[in-house]
Amino acid sequence: MSGGVVGGHGGAVPERAKPRRLPLLPQEARGDKDIQMADNSFSDGVPSDSLEAAKNASNTEKLTDQVMQNPQVLAALQERLDNVSHTPSSYIETLPKAVKRRINALKQLQVKCAHIEAKFYEEVHDLERKYAALYQPLFDKRREFITGDVEPTDAESEWHSETEEEDKLAGDMKNKAVIAEKEAAAAEEPAPRGIPEFWFTIFRNVDMLSELVQEYDEPILKHLQDIKVKFSDPGQPMSFVLEFHFEPNDYFTNPVLTKTYKMKSEPDKADPFSFEGPEIVDCDGCTIDWKKGKNVTVKTIKKKQKHKGRGTVRTITKQVPNDSFFNFFSPLRASGDGESLDEDSEFTLASDFEIGHFFRERIVPRAVLYFTGEAIEDDDNFEEGEEGEEEELEGDEEAEDDDDAEINPKKEPSQPSECKQQ
Repeated sequence: MSGGVVGGHGGAVPERAKPRRLPLLPQEARGDKDIQMADNSFSDGVPSDSLEAAKNASNTEKLTDQVMQNPQVLAALQERLDNVSHTPSSYIETLPKAVKRRINALKQLQVKCAHIEAKFYEEVHDLERKYAALYQPLFDKRREFITGDVEPTDAESEWHSETEEEDKLAGDMKNKAVIAEKEAAAAEEPAPRGIPEFWFTIFRNVDMLSELVQEYDEPILKHLQDIKVKFSDPGQPMSFVLEFHFEPNDYFTNPVLTKTYKMKSEPDKADPFSFEGPEIVDCDGCTIDWKKGKNVTVKTIKKKQKHKGRGTVRTITKQVPNDSFFNFFSPLRASGDGESLDEDSEFTLASDFEIGHFFRERIVPRAVLYFTGEAIEDDDNFEEGEEGEEEELEGDEEAEDDDDAEINPKKEPSQPSECKQQ
């Protein structure tokens, strides 16, 4: 997902082992006793602060010697030295100044490459806008079929499935038996208009969306007729708008609810090397004109208040925020005044950006496949395919081991593999 924050490039730095604090050794105790005796024998005529300094120095020297003889401490120190000596930054520091100067020149070239890449993505956005105009007539016809305003022709309704031959054979056997029953049922029950609850079904099928939908949101979403994506006009800042078109309903008067996602395609001045393409940086919602008593984004609670002086109690009602999908149109705003958001707000904003991107890239262009569940099944099968490929490779490796064992009988047989956690 294009998010407001681009991750850094390098791997995580492993945590270095820290030398643990060692217990007091018997030799230390004896050393302290010897020093105390020496202090007593030479204390006459010698300033006390000098004796104390000599005692501390002797203690420190003895403790250092004993600690440095401990193999665990030496191993920890060696590990730290190894880690420091093998980091890329430490290697760069060892290079001559002339080489560092040339590396800085390469970084300047890299920044220029990032700016060229940003221009590339701006042209990609222009191309998206161009092709969106070509897609739109098809999406408009999709809406007409969904709402029932237009009935598709026989040619438009023809579809050859992968199991068409099997379906045809099975259908031929059942057609004669059920044709009369179907005709009777059709006469009794009127055919539904369009495709009922098309977009609402998509919300239920997609986990990312269903998690946002509350039970009281469902009757409203059943009135959703279309979702459109509109790109910013040429010469305007890069953005896209999601339009949710509703039929007249008992909940709000808006025919369209909108959500605007603002984007940028330019390297960050403070960190130009983090640029990986356009990113969503902010979003704006819209005001929903709820009908009286129908606002599902708030709930009314009753609260008792006691008067401090008279001791009387009164009950007041107040509205508080309520979980609802329609909070999607009142998004958290990215901080534009340089102040950083807290961790929870950052997560909320990133999730919002991800959902907006998913509507734009997947839901709207492939709506029918999310309605039937085929797009979701494709995603699941792709993940399973990756796992299957890994298992197949492991099998090939085991087969190679078996071949080696046959060629070289003296080679020890491979140990049985451990059970993998399910």
